Amino acid sequence: MGSGWCGAAGPERGVLLFLPLPVLLLLLLLVLLLLGCSRPLALRRGPGQVGYLPAPGLSRSQAARRARRARRPGALPPAFPNGWYRLLDSAQLPRGAVRSLALLVPDFARVRTWPSCEVNGMLLVWYHCEGISPTWAVPEQREITTKEWVFRGQTEHLVDAHIQEIPENAADMAHLAFLHGPAILGGSDLRYTRSKLWDFMKHIWKAEWRPEPEPNEHCSQLLVQHTVTIFGKHISLTDLMVSARQVGPGLVFLMFEHAFLGRGIILQTVTPLEPLLQNVVHKIYYQKNMPAIIPKFILRAECIQFERDITIWNNKQYLPKPLLVREDSSIQKHRRWYAQFYSEKSTRLLAQKEGLDW
Repeated sequence: MGSGWCGAAGPERGVLLFLPLPVLLLLLLLVLLLLGCSRPLALRRGPGQVGYLPAPGLSRSQAARRARRARRPGALPPAFPNGWYRLLDSAQLPRGAVRSLALLVPDFARVRTWPSCEVNGMLLVWYHCEGISPTWAVPEQREITTKEWVFRGQTEHLVDAHIQEIPENAADMAHLAFLHGPAILGGSDLRYTRSKLWDFMKHIWKAEWRPEPEPNEHCSQLLVQHTVTIFGKHISLTDLMVSARQVGPGLVFLMFEHAFLGRGIILQTVTPLEPLLQNVVHKIYYQKNMPAIIPKFILRAECIQFERDITIWNNKQYLPKPLLVREDSSIQKHRRWYAQFYSEKSTRLLAQKEGLDW
């Protein structure tokens, strides 16, 4: 037995049906879900939110501060490599507006004009400790410029480590199976990632890192094949090809392609705020004809894996001459490649005293 109202007004007739309340709530839920999936993902982790284990009687931020004070960073490379760094997204600085930012505290800090550019929806600045003009340009991603790929989300993290530690991960093949092999269902807390609850699922990685030849010697390539096994069985639907191109000391173009889920890119930018404090942003752009939930899931998965790395970076000591086995030879190759971004006058500050206003 249904409920409704019928009425006639002049020559026209209309029928208005009243839907049951549960149906209305379900429709409202579906609308909200669709709206939520279409909006870009926005996730920002504050200081100490990830990368540190909680201590008895202390909040997570208090535990992070105590760990920073007790940490022995080791014999670090120069604090600020020469290259292009992200300042802001283009949308954060409207035409005619002015903003003050603090990052990189070099000894020669003074009022001057800094080379800058606007590429891929970002504002970047060129830093060189000797004031040398840019020696290479930030590549433009055609699909972003032409809007074939649309912005689907962004994550932002603070990492308590030297900037070189982050790109050096690309050459550390051994850590892939140990740190990123356990299922993303286990989250980013390393105390629980190897829980037997999620042991039925494994990520399998095959990777190769190599520097690029001239005239792109400031770039390197990491080629990754990703697969998933469930109860030991290979799930071909999860096969993913990833090409991560490092451009200079702080920019990564992470391209991925899937047979059914399409193509897209994650732009990773690493900007030093202090010698041992990096601002890391991941922005994802994806084919506009694919449902937004797909790139948002990919970015979420990347976020979980990245936060596992943060726990290691935040607590490790940099060793200029670590004990390496033959399988780790690519780490030394990466360090030799990365050394091009330092020069004789590069500062070796261990702590930041003052910020530099751009």
